[in-house]
Amino acid sequence: MPAPSRLRRRLLLGLALVLLAAVVFAAGWILPTATGYVAKNACSAVFVAGRDPDRIGEDLAPMGYVSFAVDREQRRVHASVLGLAGRTAVYRDGLGCALAIGVAPEALQAQTLAVQHAPAGDVPWPAGEGERLAADPPALDRPALDAAVAAAFSEPNPDSLRLTRAVVVVHGGAIVAERYADGFDRGTRHLGWSMSKSVTNALIGILVGRGRLTRDAPAPVPAWSGDPRRAITLDQLLRMSSGLQFEERYGPLADATHMLFEVEDAVAVALARPLAHDPDTVFAYSSGTSNILSWIVRNQFPALADYHRFPHEALFAPIGMRSAVFETDASGTFLGSSFVYATARDWARFGLLYLRDGVWDGARILPEGWVEYSRTPTRTGPGDYAAHFWANAPDPADLSKRRLPHVPPDAYQASGFQGQAVLVVPSRDAVIVRLGMTHERAAWDLDDFAAAVLAALPPA
Repeated sequence: MPAPSRLRRRLLLGLALVLLAAVVFAAGWILPTATGYVAKNACSAVFVAGRDPDRIGEDLAPMGYVSFAVDREQRRVHASVLGLAGRTAVYRDGLGCALAIGVAPEALQAQTLAVQHAPAGDVPWPAGEGERLAADPPALDRPALDAAVAAAFSEPNPDSLRLTRAVVVVHGGAIVAERYADGFDRGTRHLGWSMSKSVTNALIGILVGRGRLTRDAPAPVPAWSGDPRRAITLDQLLRMSSGLQFEERYGPLADATHMLFEVEDAVAVALARPLAHDPDTVFAYSSGTSNILSWIVRNQFPALADYHRFPHEALFAPIGMRSAVFETDASGTFLGSSFVYATARDWARFGLLYLRDGVWDGARILPEGWVEYSRTPTRTGPGDYAAHFWANAPDPADLSKRRLPHVPPDAYQASGFQGQAVLVVPSRDAVIVRLGMTHERAAWDLDDFAAAVLAALPPA
C-alpha cells in the first residue's frame, strides 16, 4: 500500500491533470463562443451603432466574465477571458464587423463596400427625416398613445428589466409617435437579430420577381445533388420545413453559436447538416436555414462586390433605408439570420414596405403576391410561423390561439432576440417598431404594448 504522502501526491497530480484538461477544454471549445460573441457585438456596437464602449455593458451582460479592448485607430475589438480564447473582430466600411477567424485581421479589413445613398433631406418621413407636418387624425387619442409609448420605457420590475431603446409608431404612412431611451436617438443603428431573417425574405422575393430564383423549385445547392437533400425547395427553406438537422440553441457547443461566432464560413456549418426528417413534414426553426438562403443569394451574382451591393441597390436605397448595414462573416456571406443594423425609422420603413404590399412610391419592390405568401402560416409549423415572418392567426377558425391575442389576426411581424419587433397591422394601417435589450423574455409583453398603441389609433 502506498505511503500516505505518496498517495496525496498522486491524488494532487490527478486533480491537477483534471483541472488542466478542464482548462484546455474550456479554452478550446467553450470560451471561444463567449469571446467571439463579445468581440463581434462590442465591435458592432461601437463602430456600427456609434456607441460609447463604456456604455455597452448591458449589451454584453450575459458574458460579464469576458474582457474586451477597443482599438479605435485600427477599428478592432479584442476579447478574452484572462488572456485565454482571444478573439478579434474588425470593422469594414459598409460591411460592419466580422470575426477574424481563419483570416488575418488585415486581410479581413480589406473587405469594404462603398455605399452611396441620396441625402435624406428635411421632407417628412418616410421620404426624408423631417418632422411630420400634418396634424393628428381626428380620431387619434394623443394622450393615450403617448402614455402607451411612455409605458414601454418604464421599468415596473427592477429585477427584470425591459431596457426599451426605441419605439416608432406609424399610422396612415406617417410617424405618429416616436421615442428613444437616454443615449439613443433617431440616428442610432439597432441590431435586428432575427428580424434580419425577414430582410433575407425580401432579398429572395426580389430575385424571385426577377426570375432568378423559383420559389417551389429545388434549392440551387450543388452539394446536395447526390443525396435526398436535393429535394429541398426554396419555399421549404423559407418556411423552416426543410427537414435539415440544426440545433437552434445559443450556448457552448451549439450549432447556432458555433455558426455565428466560431467559424470563418457560417453557411458551411448549415450546408453540411444531414436530413433529420423528410422535407416538408416537420417545422424546425433554424438560423442555419436563413444563412443557406443568404448563400443562395450570393451565388446569383458573378462577383462578391455585386452581391454586397445588391441589398442596397435593390432594397435599402429604393425605400430610403440609408442607415442599413448588413454584416457578413469572414468569407463575405451576409449573415442573413442575425446581423442587420438599422435605425428605428429605417426598420419602420421596412415594415411600411410590407404594409404597402411591396410597393414604394409607386414602384414595385417585391413581386406581386410576395407579401401575402410571406405572411401565410406554414402548414407543417406551429401555426404562427410563415415564410421568415411570424403570423398572428395560426388557426383562422380559432382566433383565440393568436400569437398576440389582443392584436388583430391579420397582423404579422419580423421578430428578433431581446424583444426586437416590426409589427405590421394591415387592418389598422399601422406599423409598430420596438427595439431594446431585454435579456428576460418575461420582462417585455409585445401584446400588451401593441394593444395599447392600437387602442389609441383611429379605428379601421
